[in-house]
Amino acid sequence: MGQKVHPKGLRLGIVFNWNSRWFFSSKKLYQRTLISDIKIRDGLMKKLSFASVTQVDIERAINKITVIIFSVKPGMIIGRGGKGLEEIKKFILSFLDQKKGKKEIKVEIKIEPVKKPYLNAYYTAQSIAEKLVKNYPHRAVVHHAMDRIIEAGAKGVKIQLGGRIGGAEISRREKYFLGTVPTSTIRENIDFAKYPALTRSGYVGVKVWIAK
Repeated sequence: MGQKVHPKGLRLGIVFNWNSRWFFSSKKLYQRTLISDIKIRDGLMKKLSFASVTQVDIERAINKITVIIFSVKPGMIIGRGGKGLEEIKKFILSFLDQKKGKKEIKVEIKIEPVKKPYLNAYYTAQSIAEKLVKNYPHRAVVHHAMDRIIEAGAKGVKIQLGGRIGGAEISRREKYFLGTVPTSTIRENIDFAKYPALTRSGYVGVKVWIAK
């Protein structure tokens, strides 16, 4: 068995920062906050998928929550006159347990643009998966994506597809490489993401490693 470690988890605190930044010492509070963070993040990723959201960071203080949304199309989230932001605020508040007699939790939303989308593993994995769902030839899709990544200034890229690729009878895994991706080097900035593509014949998993 190969011991596989999540490339981002390995580099936490060295190259990458945590996606949730807060601390509560009481066990019950910690559990509740962690679950609400997961629900907020998953909910926003689904709700704002049209704007190609790649990451959602959450920072908490005692009566304040700051949500930082990284998006390829930030204008689509904000909407006309900031209408979209108000909707997102209501959506986030629905996940927070507001108790009577307690101070209301302030919600602050920051939208950060993703300047080089093809250097973002999540965006790349999502775009490959969307094309696989539309029945594009998988090799052409992967090679096109890898070329775009290298053009954007990456050092190397590795893409793996797994499942019934191209509607095959037997599921298999295919790996594609371009450049160098030193996954064991801790100081190396490696972005990693996985995304499922639901094709006619079942799920095809897409994994992307980008050495920036």
